[in-house]
Amino acid sequence: MKSIKHIALTVVLTVSAFCAVLYTSCSKDACKGVTCQNGGTCSGGNCTCTTGYEGTNCETLSRAKFVKSWSASDLVTGSSTPIAYTTSIAAGVSSDVTAVIISNSFSDNFFVVGPINATVSGNIVTIPEQNPDGNKYSVSGTGTLANSTITWSYTIKNDSTSATQIYSGSWQ
Repeated sequence: MKSIKHIALTVVLTVSAFCAVLYTSCSKDACKGVTCQNGGTCSGGNCTCTTGYEGTNCETLSRAKFVKSWSASDLVTGSSTPIAYTTSIAAGVSSDVTAVIISNSFSDNFFVVGPINATVSGNIVTIPEQNPDGNKYSVSGTGTLANSTITWSYTIKNDSTSATQIYSGSWQ
């Protein structure tokens, strides 16, 4: 009788160990069938995109949503008269997938008329301080894209006197 109990216990322990090994080895790979593009990596079934890309599978250039013609309306701080103009954003010419170029004038077409270099990260476009015309005026600022509108805050600075004008704007 003792040997039957011993055999039964051995069988139960063996079957339990086999089931435990089988159960843990059958966990699904959440990334199986997930293809991340443009250097993205899969973790837990979701793609983590490299800088400059977004989308479920990293299939979209982040800057693509900014590249178009925009109807702009800007205000200089302290003024109630909007400055209306048309401008455009194009893909940058460098290999940097975050680079864009803002052209067709900027603001009131007086301070800055040359192309402005900027970068895109997600829904933010950033203009590092620069003097695109080589005159005495520099520009810098940021814009946030939401609902097909870029909301801007930027500064134009007279490099000779350090006087600044702060603008806010909405581009659609």
